[in-house]
Order: sequence, then structure tokens, then C-alpha cells
Amino acid sequence: MLKVAILDDYQNVSQQFVDIEKLSGKYEIKIFSEPFADEAQVLEQLADFEALLIMRERTPMTKNVIDNLTKLKFIITSGLRNKSIDLEAAKKRKIIVCGTEININPTPELTWALILGLARNFKEEIDNMYQGYWQTTVGVELKGKILGLIGLGRVGSQVARIGKAFGMQVMAWSENLDLNKCKELEVLPCSKDDLISNSDFLSIHVQGGERYKDCITLKELDKMKKTAFLINTSRGPIVNEDDLIIALSTNEIAGAGLDVYEKEPLPENNKLRFLSNALLTPHIGYVTAENYSIFYNQMIEALEACVNGKPIRVID
Repeated sequence: MLKVAILDDYQNVSQQFVDIEKLSGKYEIKIFSEPFADEAQVLEQLADFEALLIMRERTPMTKNVIDNLTKLKFIITSGLRNKSIDLEAAKKRKIIVCGTEININPTPELTWALILGLARNFKEEIDNMYQGYWQTTVGVELKGKILGLIGLGRVGSQVARIGKAFGMQVMAWSENLDLNKCKELEVLPCSKDDLISNSDFLSIHVQGGERYKDCITLKELDKMKKTAFLINTSRGPIVNEDDLIIALSTNEIAGAGLDVYEKEPLPENNKLRFLSNALLTPHIGYVTAENYSIFYNQMIEALEACVNGKPIRVID
């Protein structure tokens, strides 16, 4: 019987979306709901498994992991892109890597929750309401403000449309900015420096990886308006976390709304947790019932297809 591991089911909800018992006659399935402490634990815990069903980039499938999990035949990831899988190593081992579809709208929705939360001081006002206080801050309006987007792809485009609906001026920059898309959305293309120095809300929507690693450091944060807010729902390493902590601690910028971090889950003692001007969510941009239903059902569908010798949604 094929041994299958479902990894990083943090909320322990996979069984709400797929009937594991129904599959017990075909597969021996084990669910891992806690993150692994390190790569050594990954190798120890997953040594006997032939198929891994993984959630986004929560457990990296590095060359070392792939080379040392000698029984591994299939990796099925949520989404059709996963930069934490070493595809070259998988190819050399003849491990089949497949993906699932994904709804992208939850991430723009969360982006706007963070923007609105920062503009109207949700963190402080909500905390104060529970402490018995009433109206302790003064917020800012979005209309007429400049929304700067790093990236104008599928997610960035949705964020731009909503920004326009709020009456904001929208600017965008990326290394491969589509000028036709800018024209279509009535978004002003600009340089990185102009974007950073002019934005009232600077929101990141580019892919992770080496190209945009440390795209925002203290150098860029120093150029931002002191009244500006930074929002990152893309990938943690795009923003240098130590530099951001300095900028927030010294009020170089007004605040940050973050859903992604350098290390995830975010360590309990991370300084971001203790900053009053940091509005934090635990990487829930894609975490919706609709997406999880797609993920888990299509993971099982892809696994069945692999077992039957006809893999689908192959990532190579």
C-alpha cells in the first residue's frame, strides 16, 4: 500500500475537505499538522513515504531532502508554482511533481484588509476597545492617496482595480512591467525610486526567489514618506526583515501590514510581534475554504493519476 504524507496541515483541516477514510483501502495516509523543526527532522519523519502532499512552501523540498528520501516517487503541491521544490533534483531522481489550481482573489482581498487596517489603526483601536477605551487614534482616508505596486501581475492587477475604485492614484514598477497592462488599468508606470518615494501605501506583488530578494532594504525604507505604509502579502525575503524592524522601531515609516516573513511560522520572540505599528497575519493570503477545497481534492486527484501512470498538472 502506497505510503502518503500530508504535510503542514497547520489547522488540522484536510479531513474536512477530503474523506481520508475512504482512501484507506488504497493508501496509508499520515497527516503532519506541526511544522518540522529542521531538515534533519524532515528526513527522519518522512523516510518511509512514497508520496508527499505539500502545502505551498511550508516545508522546502531541497536537493538534500529529495536526494535522501530514497522511497519518494511523487510530490504533489498546492498551486502550480512552488519555488521551494528543487525541480532539477526531482527530475534526476525521476520523481513526478504535480500541482493544483488556485484562486488568486483571496490574496488581493487580504491585501486590502491590511491596507484598511493600517489606514484606520485597527490594531490599536480594536485592542483599546477591549480595554474599555474609545476613539484613541485619527485615521487617514484612501481617496486621493498614492498606491504604489511592486508587481502588476494577476494579484497586483486586482489590487490596482480596487485602489482605483477607492479613488486612489495607482503607480507600478517591476523589472518586467507590462506597459499595456498599465494602460489598460490606468496605472502610471514609474521607476523603483519614484514608486518608493511617492507612495502613501506601497504593496508588494512579485514572485519570491533571488530576483527580488532584499528588494526593500533600509536604503529604500529611508526614501519612503514618514507617513507611508508598507504591505507585503507576497514572500517574506523580498523585504529585509531586520531593516524593516529598524524602520518601524524608529518611525522611519508609519507602519507595515505583513502576511509573510523571513522564517515561517514567525518565531514567538520575533521583534515584529512587539511593534505597535506592525499589523501582522500568519500567512493566510491563500488560506480560504474555497482554496483548501481545490487544493486537497486536486492533490488526491493528481495522486490517483500518478499511481495510474497518467500524471496531470505536471510541474517541470
